[in-house]
Amino acid sequence: MRRRLARELAVQSLYQIEMNEATAADAIAHVIEEARTEDEAQLTRERDQIVPHEVLELVEGTMQHKRQIDGLLSDYLKGWQMDRLSKVDREIMRLATYEMVFREDVPPKVVVNEAIEMAKNFGTEESGKFVNGVLGKMIKDLETIRSRSSEA
Repeated sequence: MRRRLARELAVQSLYQIEMNEATAADAIAHVIEEARTEDEAQLTRERDQIVPHEVLELVEGTMQHKRQIDGLLSDYLKGWQMDRLSKVDREIMRLATYEMVFREDVPPKVVVNEAIEMAKNFGTEESGKFVNGVLGKMIKDLETIRSRSSEA
């Protein structure tokens, strides 16, 4: 459950960075403080499981590879442009792409399922289907994507 919590806090932090031009450290500190005090994310049972360095690792990794991630996502967004996506969907897909392509500690199908659940919880009524469609196409080409990304 802790990894799911880290992902949710990472998406919220990435959203804060995008909306407020905050630094990663400031965004993460804000999101974690909010989770611990206001419990907007309904983390009452899990607030003691928050591990800031896990959130930081996800946020920094996503930000470090953002240009590559956005390029990949653009390839799989048939008929869509990155700037036309909802900010929540975009951050969820950026994080999922980072985990699938640049990390090997989580099975890609788990990453996609988690992204779909976050999209359903944080996005619009159609977000889950949309995220599933984009990431589902990407997962089919994952080995090729990984080999190209390691060369870059």
